[in-house]
Amino acid sequence: MAGTSGDCGCGCGTAPRLIFACSGAADVGHLSDLAARKLSAEGAGKMFCLAGIGGRVSGIMATTEAAAAVLAIDGCPLDCVKNTLRHAGFETFEHLRLSDLGMEKCKSPVTEQRVDQVAARGRELLAR
Repeated sequence: MAGTSGDCGCGCGTAPRLIFACSGAADVGHLSDLAARKLSAEGAGKMFCLAGIGGRVSGIMATTEAAAAVLAIDGCPLDCVKNTLRHAGFETFEHLRLSDLGMEKCKSPVTEQRVDQVAARGRELLAR
């Protein structure tokens, strides 16, 4: 379970639950990143490297292929995370877009309440 030796706190046993987040320059990118980090810290999944997917890093690709679940968190309708995963050949993942939660780019200041809202929805999607 979370916090045991060797699992980096993801609480996911042999097949990890991976979280890829937008970390873009806008407020919604920051919120996506913070929510992913919160989910990872809580053990709901393991935040993973989206740049490694874009760069087709073999170890990151293999781990993602073996994942029990994958969550893509996008800040805005550009869907950079979703599109990066799809371009790398991944089609099976849960997708969370902050604009679907009513958060708009450049109009959603980072607050603990917003981070908690995104993390709560992410937790639900990872539990599917």
